[in-house]
Amino acid sequence: MKIREKIRMGRADLVKEGPITIVAFGDSVTHGAVADGEIDYESVYWARLRRKINAVSSYVPVNVINAGIGGLTAIDSVERMERQVLSHRPDLVIVCFGLNDVNRELEDYLAALREIFEKCTAACDEVILMTPNMLNTYVDENTPKQHYEYAKKTAEMQNSGRMDRYMNASMELARQMGVTVCDCYGEWKKLSETTDTTALLANRVNHPVRRMHELFADMLFRLILPDAAGPGKIESTMYLSEE
Repeated sequence: MKIREKIRMGRADLVKEGPITIVAFGDSVTHGAVADGEIDYESVYWARLRRKINAVSSYVPVNVINAGIGGLTAIDSVERMERQVLSHRPDLVIVCFGLNDVNRELEDYLAALREIFEKCTAACDEVILMTPNMLNTYVDENTPKQHYEYAKKTAEMQNSGRMDRYMNASMELARQMGVTVCDCYGEWKKLSETTDTTALLANRVNHPVRRMHELFADMLFRLILPDAAGPGKIESTMYLSEE
């Protein structure tokens, strides 16, 4: 049963089907990392998504399992799927990797995603590939000193088109395998045409500021509950004024 159906359950169906369970499976962005050394579980996209779903119906519990671990890649994470993702018997798995995988070979990244998609689609009703934010495009003066050298590398990967290639390839694989795509990276790219997106990274490398998690949550919500989300397209600039 998909979330758009479960959210309308009454008591009898809730007893039979149980609450909505979502697993967010990813790296530091999913983990909740913002500024260097800082974690915020209330501002992260999956917490915002849970609140949006419960605003539609407060009766049905929405449980979100945070299976994001900072610094890991999709390649590193295949082996932890059974115990940290599938064991929860989720209704939905949100898969969000790429920010660290871009340091590895594209073929290895895609092979890991393929295995993740295969296992998730076999075990639950809904699977979404959510592409992440952009990397930094320059080394900002506010970049933590310990990240200066890495920030040079990530800026080169973003500006050279390497990150674009990884994201495009991951989305193509997802579509081939029947996995829904939530292209947040594409929204960041649109935003970058008029806005300094590096300034929207809390650590000036790869962690979005808190308010940009609302973009992720909004896009996911519109995919999961399109009728409740209402008409209209995402306007990325609406998040720039949020506190």
